[in-house]
Amino acid sequence: MEISVVGNSDFVTGFRLAGIRKVYETDTTGVEPVVRAVLEDKDVGILVMHNDDVSKLPDSLQVLLNASVQPTVVTLGGSGEGSTNLRDKIKQAVGVDLWK
Repeated sequence: MEISVVGNSDFVTGFRLAGIRKVYETDTTGVEPVVRAVLEDKDVGILVMHNDDVSKLPDSLQVLLNASVQPTVVTLGGSGEGSTNLRDKIKQAVGVDLWK
């Protein structure tokens, strides 16, 4: 399984430098088709996105991302209160709370 990152150039640069291979640099209008393509990629286990980019997606796609187990979607940054709790996403994906 691989990690995939979708976002603008400022967001994805650090991930690219860290060695993540599946990095998709997009502008605000091109996020949706890239996200749909990543969701269909069976090699992707974790999808990382900026919370602000997720909030701009259509509601149906946001629901799909929130319910997705594979890939597990992790959102970072932003000012919204809907930022994903990584502990809850790991619990959802694995089925147990690893911190207990």
